[in-house]
Amino acid sequence: MTFPNADRVTLRVLAACVAELAARPGEKEKETLWRQHNALTATRPLIFCDPENGWNEIVPSSALTCQNELARQWEFTLRKEIFWGTEMKDDRVIRPVFDIPHVYSESDWGMHETRLGGEHGGAYTWEAPLKDFADFDKLRFPVISVDYDQTSRNLTLAQEIFDGILEVRLYTQWWWTLGLTQTYSNLRGLTQMLMDFIAEPEGFHRLMAFLRDGTLARLDFIEQNSLLSPNTGGEYVGSGGFGWLDESPSPAGRGMSEGQGEGVTTQQMWGFCEAQETVGVSPKMFAEFILPYQIPILERFAINCYGCCEPLDKRWQSVRTIPRLRRVSVSPWANIPKMAEYLGGDYIFSLKPNPVPLATSDFDESLMRTELCEKLSHLKDCCVEIIMKDNHTIADDPRRVVRWVEIARQESESL
Repeated sequence: MTFPNADRVTLRVLAACVAELAARPGEKEKETLWRQHNALTATRPLIFCDPENGWNEIVPSSALTCQNELARQWEFTLRKEIFWGTEMKDDRVIRPVFDIPHVYSESDWGMHETRLGGEHGGAYTWEAPLKDFADFDKLRFPVISVDYDQTSRNLTLAQEIFDGILEVRLYTQWWWTLGLTQTYSNLRGLTQMLMDFIAEPEGFHRLMAFLRDGTLARLDFIEQNSLLSPNTGGEYVGSGGFGWLDESPSPAGRGMSEGQGEGVTTQQMWGFCEAQETVGVSPKMFAEFILPYQIPILERFAINCYGCCEPLDKRWQSVRTIPRLRRVSVSPWANIPKMAEYLGGDYIFSLKPNPVPLATSDFDESLMRTELCEKLSHLKDCCVEIIMKDNHTIADDPRRVVRWVEIARQESESL
């Protein structure tokens, strides 16, 4: 836990750059726009780009100068912030904060898949462990073990290094999705999962109920041990967008932006589920086998997001029953006119353009512009955000994400 002095200097210099960017008046203006947008107040379309695995091409390991491994992770985080603020220039708010997550380990579900491939963010397959439902009793709920001592040391070190520059927060993103289907497919295999709808319907229901109960137990543990922090500020929520909220729909009556750590509950937070692994499943099967197990999870949250890469137009009549649904993902494969009709101004229309043009050898700007123009032409009555994500590569060309933001900004001016 001892950083070389050169690492400390590097981190403080980078942190000062972040603080300077965060102090710009435009950051507060963007925050206000997100608050209005999340309240379904008419604004211009908000734009966010997360290159995801492409960050390794924007800030390659060779560009990092710190020597300590943890310092290198912090340096990577700071350099991403600086690129967002100085080059990308989307609507992500640069904040004068630095988050330190809890150090913890978590057991599996009693079984674990064996991944084959996947190096450097690439594609992989896996050997699924639950080959027969006769082995169901071998499953167990995951158990979280928090290393409070190491967490405290990391927090203290960050506070020492960033003192007077950035606010250091203890903040852990304990989940991305609570949708269950990824875990199901890991345990059974994706092909077997799809076969289970027909060949093993009782086993399917039993496993989904087990995953639901285990997920609810996990939320109980995190909540009861005061490990939650609110996600209703500048935190990324769902599969796109940020959580800024002014409203207070919490059943407990507390403002959703109040508090951190002790006393924070899921009833003050955004929830999120999706079911990408079931993209080829009929609306009827989705309504019978998937959504009923996600609803009890989403009921715990004050406000909800749903969906990611799976098109939701054929499932909308089921999805619309989700309690306190606010943000809806509209994937590249969704029927845009139908989704515009369904969502209107009553939900956030989280538009996900196709990321492929950013990955190909031939960077076709006209293709990106044409796609955006055509889709946006249907969205004049919608509460729109444009989210670029799922980038496994940007062909080692950081300029591509910058140009995408510029093009999205230009095309969205028509709304």
